[in-house]
Amino acid sequence: MFQLKWLWAYIGKQRHTYIVGLIIAGFSSATSIINPMLSQRLIDNVITPGDTGPLPRLLLTMLVVQMVRLGLRYLMVILMELKSTDVMTSIRRRMYEVVQKQDYRFLDRLRTGNLMTRMTSDLDMMRHSVAWIAYQFVDAVVLFASTLTFFIVINWKLALCLAVITPLILYISRRFVRRIRPRFVLLRQKLSQLSTAVTENLDGNRVVKAFTREQYETEKFEKHNAEYRDTSYENAFISAKYQPLLEALSQLLIIITLIVGGLFLIRGEMTAGQYLAFSSLTWALAMPLRMLGILLADLQRFHAAADMIIEVVNSEPAIVDLPGAAELQGRPSGRVEFKNVSFSVNGAPILEDINFEIEGGKTLGILGSTGSGKTSLINMIARFYEPDAGEVLLDGVNIRRYTLSSLRRHLGLAMQEVFLFSDSVEGNISYGRPGLEAEEIRRRAIQADADGFITGMEEGYNTLVGERGVGLSGGQRQRIALARALAVKPAVLILDDTTSAVDSETERYIQDQLAGLDFPCTKIIIAQRITSFRGADLILVMDKGRIIQRGTHESLLAQDGFYRHIWNLQNNASPDFNSPNSGSPEPAQARKGSTT
Repeated sequence: MFQLKWLWAYIGKQRHTYIVGLIIAGFSSATSIINPMLSQRLIDNVITPGDTGPLPRLLLTMLVVQMVRLGLRYLMVILMELKSTDVMTSIRRRMYEVVQKQDYRFLDRLRTGNLMTRMTSDLDMMRHSVAWIAYQFVDAVVLFASTLTFFIVINWKLALCLAVITPLILYISRRFVRRIRPRFVLLRQKLSQLSTAVTENLDGNRVVKAFTREQYETEKFEKHNAEYRDTSYENAFISAKYQPLLEALSQLLIIITLIVGGLFLIRGEMTAGQYLAFSSLTWALAMPLRMLGILLADLQRFHAAADMIIEVVNSEPAIVDLPGAAELQGRPSGRVEFKNVSFSVNGAPILEDINFEIEGGKTLGILGSTGSGKTSLINMIARFYEPDAGEVLLDGVNIRRYTLSSLRRHLGLAMQEVFLFSDSVEGNISYGRPGLEAEEIRRRAIQADADGFITGMEEGYNTLVGERGVGLSGGQRQRIALARALAVKPAVLILDDTTSAVDSETERYIQDQLAGLDFPCTKIIIAQRITSFRGADLILVMDKGRIIQRGTHESLLAQDGFYRHIWNLQNNASPDFNSPNSGSPEPAQARKGSTT
């Protein structure tokens, strides 16, 4: 019932049109009894007494009634289809907006396949419910009520004999609903798991092929596919158990009409016209009862789908603009400070008591083993996650006092997992600044050392990039992502392992370009190669969510700790940070011991 109330409230301004459609459905159903009524008069007043005078008028009236009824049903179907499509378009738009505003925790909890199922098949089930179940239910109720009323008027005894079966049908229907509802919820869950498995396989198809895991993935898919099939079978068996009972009871009405009505006709307790009216309208009692099982099954599918949609639509993002949040006016200097920041996920500590400060325009390097909390730390700056304790400051002001849009507008991010859209190279670079001039786009590509391979493409900057950057190497994708981050001229540039897939010569070129940017910018660089921090003003070394070392390159080398250990592994006998060999590719032995 809650789902129906929610949907009714969501229909909103279109409610009046929707009500008109339901009224038309009810009125067209009520007109179904008019022609049987006229047929009764035709038999009793025309054919039986042999008076043909009223015949033309009765036939014309019956024709007009039938034409009006068909016209009303056509209009009703058009209205219901159009309005249900409008409502679902509105809900889909709302779901998309909600997902766009959600934080990382929400997206971590609901996988892509799950969300896609909710925004496609679940919404289609709701549209089916709005367009078909609603008017079929109104149609069935009005048809049953009007027909039973007509029967009571012309012969209440026969009508009572027919009505006595109704409670039994309602009892069986209730049992059917109690059995089938949890099954449809389970079926919805199995469909979500199947969709997630398919989505993950398609997204990671290259990995599957690289490790020849096609057979494993096929078996995993078959497992989910079989579970969905078995659940569907069980639901079908339940329906098959109850549907014949409902069908048989509805057909019993016809038998009662033939036997009891025939006896009444023989005994003179009803006229031939009345008997004909009962015979021709018995379907109007039987059909709603026969449809009851189908409608109830579809209604349970609606409830299962609606629960999934409501969960998304009513989800409030945990990270939002606080009351009184102000727009970040002007360009910040880029001074970033962490004060006693701690963060956990599902009770597991990720960051613990993080404290540091980097002045505007300076460069901060962050080094640490995998899982040390480096990426989580920079996610705090963009408010992708909120700290459990402590605060993050930009230019001395807690970033929570700024609106999300104005804060992120001054950040440039090139993340560890590069994502490129199915668009041109130019469109990907200018994604953060639509309408950016071609000269500016090329300047940022040159700074990211991407111009060379872009101009070598068949269509240059107009070359279409495949889904997720298909057709480009890892290093090329990283450089386009870096150009995209630079294109917004950020006050704070965040690079999360952005040069991990490029060679050392390219990395050195990019570092030189970053050092001479034509706009002031604080740079925060996460990397596994210490050469990526060349010239950094402050380097943080992290382990298990804590900062275990901090300082400049020289001061950290002077300490006997993790930093010097990694430096020795990566450079062997070349401890001089500024030596010509510091940018050369790491030897195989060093790479073997690296933390990457």
